[in-house]
Amino acid sequence: MNVPADLRYTDSHEWVRRESDGTLTVGITDHAQAALGDLVYVELPAVGKSLAARAPAAVVESVKAASDVYAPVAGEVVAVNDALTGAPEQVNTDAYAAWLFRLRPTDAAAVDALLDATQYAATAGAE
Repeated sequence: MNVPADLRYTDSHEWVRRESDGTLTVGITDHAQAALGDLVYVELPAVGKSLAARAPAAVVESVKAASDVYAPVAGEVVAVNDALTGAPEQVNTDAYAAWLFRLRPTDAAAVDALLDATQYAATAGAE
């Protein structure tokens, strides 16, 4: 299982990367994309939308199932990866390069409460 050490994670299989401008880049983990199988559709949130922590933010659909992607922390959507709407399989190719959306967090310190790589690997491996 690929779990980069420089990211933070949620128990619902989102990864979070802090950007230099204070925003957070969010995607689904390698574990999540492997469990879903080949992605065929991605529904991204609207730029400008305010999200509560753990609120549904996006949807990823595979040939097996549709799954919600949750906001890891509260914040405002400031960008989406439009390239995924025409090529959702990019998430299967590299889950950590194929980000879904970027958030400007309401509370930047909230990211510190998310799982680190070791904690996430233990959680994901226990499923």
